[in-house]
Amino acid sequence: MAEHLISHPNIASKRWVSDQYDSMVGVSTMTTNRPSDAAVVNVIGTDKAIVITVDCNSRYVYADPQKGTAIAVAEAARNITCAGGEPVAITNCLNFGNPYVPEVYWQFVGAIKGMGEACRKFETPVTGGNVSFYNQSTDDGPVFPTPTIGMLGVMDDISNIMTSDFKQPDDLIYLIGESVNDIASSQYLASYHKILAAPAPHFDIDKEYDMQQVVKELIKHKMIQSAHDVADGGLFVTLVESALPNGLGFDIVSDGSIRKDAFLFGEAQGRVVVSVAPADQERFIELMATSEVEFSLLGTVTHLGNLTIDEEPFGNIMDVKLVYDNVLHVILGD
Repeated sequence: MAEHLISHPNIASKRWVSDQYDSMVGVSTMTTNRPSDAAVVNVIGTDKAIVITVDCNSRYVYADPQKGTAIAVAEAARNITCAGGEPVAITNCLNFGNPYVPEVYWQFVGAIKGMGEACRKFETPVTGGNVSFYNQSTDDGPVFPTPTIGMLGVMDDISNIMTSDFKQPDDLIYLIGESVNDIASSQYLASYHKILAAPAPHFDIDKEYDMQQVVKELIKHKMIQSAHDVADGGLFVTLVESALPNGLGFDIVSDGSIRKDAFLFGEAQGRVVVSVAPADQERFIELMATSEVEFSLLGTVTHLGNLTIDEEPFGNIMDVKLVYDNVLHVILGD
């Protein structure tokens, strides 16, 4: 459309066309100022939208190329699902070192196998992509294998758009999916304990798929107020990210059957945090009970911004926001 307008003889200014095109895109982007696990772009003149995300955690792929790449596809699908869409296709950008090095070629082959496995499960064909080899230096060796997944989803009804932010105090916070006693390849293990050599995190592709189908139903039937996947940083980071936009807090109870650091910072896959209005709790529980997907009540959204876990204070969301808003300035200095 833009190219047609630019070539039209009655259009005197390409700059004008560019401005109009940018304006059209800006108006159609529904998540510009709304926190969401994926970008949602309305198809102008319809009640439909496309949903877009890009994902890859290279730590997981470095730990286990096949499983790590399958996780990348699954997480992309999870993000599309949490935004209210239906995953339909992927493209990719596969970044690796020198393929003549046996270890690097092994990583590449494993990544292709994992991508194929997950794409078949989620019915998301690979529509295109590219491969970038020789990403390495003599001194530091190859980059972590990074098969980046770009996924496209569709939303048949834009009223199904779902955001990741907690909406109001007293809403109930639920975890959908299984809590696992696992901190493998987590940001917590890498950054806090400085351990990079670890297995990939827990991942059950069948349970992941089933969990995502349930989340779609919850969104479709307007049973939840927010949905945000548990990914890099674990459950605690997910909760903080949901609390930040509206300055809210949370009061939750941990699962005493697993280590507390694994509960808060482990990155086991197949989990989504949702918030539920008290009036919808009964409907929510009834739907979840008819599925075979595990779920648990974590606690409630609070209005003072305090972050409380097992009756212990973990700071206030405004202090977190101050760090979040200024971290780049601090790193770069004056």
